Amino acid sequence: MLLALPAARAQQAGDTLSAACPAPRVVELCVELDASRAVDPGAGPLTFRWDMGDGTQLTGPIVAHCYQARKQYTVQLDVVEEATGEVRRAEKLIPVDFTQEIVLNFRAGPTDTVRVGQPVVFDALDSQLPLCQNVVVLWDFRDGFVTNGRRVQHAFRRPGQYPVRMSLRGNGPDSCPTSHCVSRTLVVVP
Repeated sequence: MLLALPAARAQQAGDTLSAACPAPRVVELCVELDASRAVDPGAGPLTFRWDMGDGTQLTGPIVAHCYQARKQYTVQLDVVEEATGEVRRAEKLIPVDFTQEIVLNFRAGPTDTVRVGQPVVFDALDSQLPLCQNVVVLWDFRDGFVTNGRRVQHAFRRPGQYPVRMSLRGNGPDSCPTSHCVSRTLVVVP
């Protein structure tokens, strides 16, 4: 079973004033797989060996694993009949694809507190709208300045709290024409 996060919030096209975008969430690249219902009464006890597709090997009827990279993987389940030692290779092949989900996340410098005039690098990390074409990353620093780009730099001129918003906009089917956004509050001190 793949664990999925709630869908990202979509804004209406042309919305440049709303700061009500959710905070970025850490998107876990994790799966939980269960073969406990696989029974072979004639074979007796079984051992389940999982090759998770990234070099990780796990054993047991139920396994959980978190991946390090947003890619496609193929999990292979081998079943061993304990009585005979016979190995049933590739009893089950399970595709795991982390490349097709909407990801909205960004990093803003090393901390969420900066000084007036201090340049801050904003990075859209692995944010993606996989079904869209021509995706543009838009930044609204909530201090009157906006820009675009996957990685940008900005310095705030006044102290305060700024709910910086990063939006992804793309062309394509379904919700692509709308903007998907997240925000994170930066505290700017004198």
